[in-house]
Amino acid sequence: MIKKRFVAILAAACTAGALCLAGCSQGGDDQLKRIKEKGEMVVAMEGTWAPWTYHDENDTLVGFDVEVSQKLAEKLGVKASFVEGDWDGLLAGLDSKRYDIVCNGVEITEERAEKYEFSEPYAYIHTAIIVRGDNDSIHSFEDLKDKQTANTISSTYAALAESYGATAIGVDALDQTMELVLAGRVDATLNAELSFYDYMKVHPDANLKIVALAEDASGVVIPVRKGKDSEAFLEALNKAIVELRESGDLGQISTKYFDVDISNKE
Repeated sequence: MIKKRFVAILAAACTAGALCLAGCSQGGDDQLKRIKEKGEMVVAMEGTWAPWTYHDENDTLVGFDVEVSQKLAEKLGVKASFVEGDWDGLLAGLDSKRYDIVCNGVEITEERAEKYEFSEPYAYIHTAIIVRGDNDSIHSFEDLKDKQTANTISSTYAALAESYGATAIGVDALDQTMELVLAGRVDATLNAELSFYDYMKVHPDANLKIVALAEDASGVVIPVRKGKDSEAFLEALNKAIVELRESGDLGQISTKYFDVDISNKE
């Protein structure tokens, strides 16, 4: 059975977010004020991870996280401005205040929880182990021991694979990940189940299969820098997420890109 080390962290972070909704409005509104004064919220994402954030046939940046970011910015009364980059640099840019948020299918880890506060989840996903169609050596997360996986380094997927004894090989994009699995250069990859199905829509003849799914859904969140400077901003993000879920907007965007509503844990 998959380890549940991230579940308790997620619960604690969400509790902290709820407490912030009730009590953070008294101070620390500098970041929110700056965003409103500037009229834009700078959003960082990869732009290479369909259907979360990618370029369509016209080279326009689109995806679930793109539209969620636009809706969140709209709730704040500003526009969303997007900056694309490799995953490893996204959180570093958040640290240096080049970006206001990272919206890129982010999940909670112990390491991230030391540096960031998190919004309440705006989506829920299951992690899948994906292998080549003729691979019969991996049937569970425990089978990853001594295997090689392809994943973005510092991602939750790489960390999870390594926690089961695998060696994670760094990649930059989902297509590259799948190519390594198909070529037999790695044994498997861990990724969002829905990302696999989206990949197979575009590559229906790809000799790939899912052999295991995480039992528990992981919450997809927005990391925000810790400190009073960001308290009111986090409160505003949480309020916007709640309103977008209750209005059905999150569900509509989800269905558009995933064919199912992943905005609710159920």
